[in-house]
Amino acid sequence: MAVETPLKTSLRRAGRGPSAATGRPRRRPRVSKAWVKAVVALLLVVELYPLVWMFLTSLKSNSDYLNNSTWSLPTSWEWGNYSEAWTTGNIGLYVRNSLLAVGPALALILLLGTAAGFALQIMVWKGRSLTLVVFLAGMMVPPQMILLPLFTVYFQTGLSGTLWPLILTYTGTGLPLTVFMMATYYRAVPREMFEAATLDGAGILRSFWTISVPMVRNALLTVGLVEFFFIWNDLLIALTFTNSQDLRTVQVGLLNFTGDFGATQYGPLFAAICINVFGTLLIYLFLNQKVMKGLTSGALKG
Repeated sequence: MAVETPLKTSLRRAGRGPSAATGRPRRRPRVSKAWVKAVVALLLVVELYPLVWMFLTSLKSNSDYLNNSTWSLPTSWEWGNYSEAWTTGNIGLYVRNSLLAVGPALALILLLGTAAGFALQIMVWKGRSLTLVVFLAGMMVPPQMILLPLFTVYFQTGLSGTLWPLILTYTGTGLPLTVFMMATYYRAVPREMFEAATLDGAGILRSFWTISVPMVRNALLTVGLVEFFFIWNDLLIALTFTNSQDLRTVQVGLLNFTGDFGATQYGPLFAAICINVFGTLLIYLFLNQKVMKGLTSGALKG
């Protein structure tokens, strides 16, 4: 005959001990794996179906798109839509302009934002809390409010007709968020490392470049990718400051993607959209793991 001990009694009452009738441990009800797989499959369909539909539409002719059902497959696979979008539609020129505007702006944002985050969290000086509040206040200013004053300034300084208005505006609008995020990541960096470097004779610039930057490289990659997508997908600023076709970025070029006599060529248009979307999607998929590390690196102190 089994002896009922206080430990067995407490485990049985908590539902973790053996059952009195069967003598076997009780099992908690688990969510069926089939439901989890069904939900994941549904999410995949929701995410992938628009991409598949967009790709198939890019291979349709103009008459096929207008006369047949939107959900039908192409009657003839028009692979020439991509070459027409790249050459006749000038999507290659628009991509080049976007790269020329995004590249310098992103480099300035990361350089200035990282330096500002280092100064606000690692260095000790009077007024740094107020300076951080000023940067945070910059996140609350709508971009629509600064377009007209900036347009006047760029026109009077002779910068209109170049890509410099885009570079400077993207840098100014991207800095507040970057400074805030980098300051948050620097909070997780141990101060003892900078104290040890100072005792070894390292100056502030050496501590910044050789110690702090390598420690926040994943955060830099994450912030850079976030800012890249913000700038690359911008339409309002690019539409305001590009006054000629030679300066249009990708988003402005897609807005004005027309053929002869102003008629929209849907096949080349969707081909240009696919070039834009799948190009940025490949960048994200390639850097996905580093982005996840960067998102979690500032979550814990230590």
